[in-house]
Amino acid sequence: MDVKVQVSGEKATLSLSGRFDFTAHKEFRQYADRTVQNNEITGVEVDLSGVEYLDSSALGMLLLLKEKAEKSQQSVSLGNCRRSGTAYS
Repeated sequence: MDVKVQVSGEKATLSLSGRFDFTAHKEFRQYADRTVQNNEITGVEVDLSGVEYLDSSALGMLLLLKEKAEKSQQSVSLGNCRRSGTAYS
C-alpha cells in the first residue's frame, strides 16, 4: 500500500492506494500517528479512492485512527468509498 499525506489548512488527507490489509499496518500507523500528533490539524480524511482491496484488519486500523484522533479532538472521515463488491473483497 502507498500512503500520501496532504495538509491544507487545518485538514489532512491520507490518500491510500493498493491493498489495505494487515501488511500495511506499520506504514499506515506511522502516517496516521504523525498526522494526529500535528496540533494544527483539526480533521483527518482518509481517501480510499485508490484502494483496490480492504480487509477486516484495515477496518481495525481505521478504528484505531479514530480513537487516537478523538483524544486529540480531531475528526476523522472516510472519502471516496466504493460500494461493496465493486472495489473491496
